Amino acid sequence: MFDLVAFIPRAVAQSIPLLFGSTGETITQKSGNLNLGIPGVMYVGGIAGVIGAFLYERDCGTAANMNPFLTVLIPLLCCLLGSLLMGLLYCFLTVTLRANQNVTGLAMTTFGVGFGNFFGGSLIKLTGADVPSIALSATSNVFRKTLPMAGSTGWVGKVFLSYGFLAYTAIVISLIAAYILKRTRTGLHLRAVGESPATADAAGINITRYKYAATCLGCMIAGLGGLYYVMDYACGVWSNDAFGDRGWLAIALVIFTIWRPNVGIVSSILFGGLYILYLFIPTGMNLAVKELYKMLPYVVTIIVLIITSMRNKRENQPPASLGLSYFREER
Repeated sequence: MFDLVAFIPRAVAQSIPLLFGSTGETITQKSGNLNLGIPGVMYVGGIAGVIGAFLYERDCGTAANMNPFLTVLIPLLCCLLGSLLMGLLYCFLTVTLRANQNVTGLAMTTFGVGFGNFFGGSLIKLTGADVPSIALSATSNVFRKTLPMAGSTGWVGKVFLSYGFLAYTAIVISLIAAYILKRTRTGLHLRAVGESPATADAAGINITRYKYAATCLGCMIAGLGGLYYVMDYACGVWSNDAFGDRGWLAIALVIFTIWRPNVGIVSSILFGGLYILYLFIPTGMNLAVKELYKMLPYVVTIIVLIITSMRNKRENQPPASLGLSYFREER
């Protein structure tokens, strides 16, 4: 039998890194920057949070000496700082130096994964562990703490209340992002920069400032997805190359949501469910069938891309200047 009550929390937990990543990438793409370095940004955000948590746990010695507020604050600030630096690096290369955005994004993904594996491996050596991983159980317990009534409300608690604070933060951020993009002057200016930077420049909008701000903010949000994966989903265990293809799925989710962060909430849960569906459907020992189930998120994305292209509505298309460097001299 298909256990829906057990499936939904697993799907939601799987979806939160995707939601953080897709929300951050949507904000970035609205400014006209195609940041394919999101997988690397999420990786750096995760390892930066791990470094902060590791140093704090080591300094405190035992879980009893740890302050819950600092236990959350230190990894969170380290994650945001690491992700911000990645965003600044991307902007410096693509906005200031006008480097090719596709090549820069792919290079940043490679750099981010290498950066995370290097420092992750270094921390593993410092612990002297027999297994190639770091366990930050005390920090993870604080991040994974659920609402008080989660255990006493039956299936309602399991489905809606059994998540850490970062899961609810991801939803709130996506709703705020959707409101700002759609309903505020700042969002209008940002969309104008992504659609026609020359027109926006002529109207007095600072193109460089908006591109820097949107990309750096998007990277910081995406970096939280890496922190959530380590501290909540993986129960505080860091292992090199453990993220899989979640960063690429987050980028695919941007297309699936048609560049709307609020739609990303339901879409990310759908993606998360499709990502783990093979674990809940009995397939026996037939590995080929399991691999077909793993393809579902990508197949759905391709179908949605085909449908939106056929409808050819402007609001369902990416920003017109996406991936293109702006040369003011050509205005």
